[in-house]
Parts: sequence; C-alpha cells; structure tokens
Amino acid sequence: MPDREVIVPPSMTRIVERAGYAPAVRVATTVFCAGQVGRTPEMEVIADPEAQFEACWDNLQALLAAAGCTFDDVVDMTTYHVEMSRHMAVFREVKNRRFPRGMCAWTTIGVSELAHPGLLVEIKCVAVQRENT
Repeated sequence: MPDREVIVPPSMTRIVERAGYAPAVRVATTVFCAGQVGRTPEMEVIADPEAQFEACWDNLQALLAAAGCTFDDVVDMTTYHVEMSRHMAVFREVKNRRFPRGMCAWTTIGVSELAHPGLLVEIKCVAVQRENT
C-alpha cells in the first residue's frame, strides 16, 4: 500500500480542480479531512445559516464515507466560526442532530473570515477507520 491515499468523492471533484487540494488523505487507517464548508457541489455558498450548517455536515459525511468511515470514526474535530456568538446556538442544534455527542475531541475557534464571503463555518477532522467499518 502506498504511504498515502488521496480521497476525492465525486461531489468534490470541482474543488480539487479549482483549488488544487485533496479533500482528505488516508495514511494507514487514519483519515485527515480538510475543512468542509456549507456549499453546493457547484461551489455556491448557501446563504441561510442553518441550511449552510446542514450542508457542511453533509459534505463532511460524504467525504468520510468515501474514505470508508462514518461520524463514529472521528477522533478529533476543529470547527472555525465566523460570527461565532451569533450563530453558535444554531450550529450546536445542527451538530447535535447530526454528530454523535461526546465521542471525539472538539476545538472551536472564532475567526474573522473564511475562504469565501458568506461562509460561516468550516469543519476539519481526523478519523480512524476501525477494522469492522
């Protein structure tokens, strides 16, 4: 097996072509996911905060699935938030619906902006694929 495998789900080929980075890289059983945001496969930022957060989790879930993982395999997560105090309650509601509670280390960081105007959150994580996954 090569020392690393680049993971690119079909829905993310445009980001690779446009931005030139790997959405995820697997080394052995560890999957390093680049930050995912709430936009469509056509690269359009979703304006509604709750819908943007849902899309962000959808994108992360698709990326993990392409690597053979689920949210249950995530061991470390970092979230970057624009206007954190304004949107955190809604983000938490969405997170609690989508992601298992208390199963990984989570760091939350407030930032002034992300890569594109209108983005409110970016989720980066590390997953370890279990043998039975």
